[in-house]
Amino acid sequence: MKISGLKTAVVEGNFDWTFVRIETDGGICGLGECFFAPGLTAMLRSLEPLLIGEDPRDVNRLFRKLQLATSGAGSVAGIIYNAISGIDAALWDILGQSLGVPIYRLLGGRYRDSVRIYADCHGGEALESLDGVLRSRRPSWLPDNEAHAAKDYYASHEEDPAELPEKYGKRALAMKKLGFTALKFDLDVPGTEGFDPYNRCLTNRSVDHMVALIGAVRDAVGYEIDVAVDCHWRYSVSDIIKVAHALEPFRLLWLEDPVPPESVEALSAVTSKVRIPIATGENLFLFQGFQEILRTHVVGIATPDLQKVGGLSIAMQIAQFADINTIPIAPHNISSPVGTLTSAHFCAAIPNFLVLEFHASDVPFWNDLVDGIPKPIIQNGMIQLLDKPGLGVTLNEEVARKYARKGEPFFE
Repeated sequence: MKISGLKTAVVEGNFDWTFVRIETDGGICGLGECFFAPGLTAMLRSLEPLLIGEDPRDVNRLFRKLQLATSGAGSVAGIIYNAISGIDAALWDILGQSLGVPIYRLLGGRYRDSVRIYADCHGGEALESLDGVLRSRRPSWLPDNEAHAAKDYYASHEEDPAELPEKYGKRALAMKKLGFTALKFDLDVPGTEGFDPYNRCLTNRSVDHMVALIGAVRDAVGYEIDVAVDCHWRYSVSDIIKVAHALEPFRLLWLEDPVPPESVEALSAVTSKVRIPIATGENLFLFQGFQEILRTHVVGIATPDLQKVGGLSIAMQIAQFADINTIPIAPHNISSPVGTLTSAHFCAAIPNFLVLEFHASDVPFWNDLVDGIPKPIIQNGMIQLLDKPGLGVTLNEEVARKYARKGEPFFE
């Protein structure tokens, strides 16, 4: 079997969902998904000549070939791994189909039949639909009668009205009723900023507002539901320690990305002074990106993103090393069902899995994007794994084309 082509398509969900289809002369096609990035599809197409004529079952060798061709033989980070991760997933799909076994069997078999999912509740409402550089857009799937106020994810929130604790509580209760047993909310929302949007510092008033938001969540769903919070790397060490101490009575599942991800020392300073587990990892690449933070226990929970970390073999290395250090894995995941199910295969195959993220509860066509699996895909907060070859699903191209991003090729 030889690779005969690589094609791409982009669908506008709450983010750009970029799909990779690898075709073979044996009639088998593999499907993968990449984490969004500017220029991603052009990057993917530039890699196609490196794959043509290769045996797609040589997954690890092809990863190394792509890495050497794009990194100057020394890169351990960067958006090239967004592209390579999607290709890697498609190759695993082909390998599983060719052998007649699910991906999780190829990874060593499963520890569990179903995978626990947590609902990312954002700021108590649906997240903006964002393009490849985090600019807000009006998605085609938003109802015409629903208002849309454009804003950029990375911009200051100081002009926006403060998020209401009641909204957080209402959202938490709605997700609990859908069967989710774990939820995550953003702390960096309007009403929680300091005097200066650039200096990472908070005021007592902003800390108090964070406490009110999470207090409303606990009032709504009690303590049987796990609750995590996300800071998106926005704060100083000293101020996030104040926040963590104030939130400790709520017995949080984790405090995610409290300080900029490039500083292991800052992470260590936070971890050593708080009792809430610290989670990070979505912006780290390859095993090298995780090695030190796992070895030194500056994190309590590792959160690699399977659509950008480098691929399934890399993710397995990270999980195995984390398990040696008694650290659980809770993969970051903002993808379509394609990337989510790829991540679910990984989660089934590792002993130290905690919970997998779901980020698209407000995208109305999320379940419809794939065929071959019972719907809804997430039932009672769980994904049931099927004993089907490869990824186990196919892309519904009619639905994908309906919501495809204009100006991008659609498997052409």
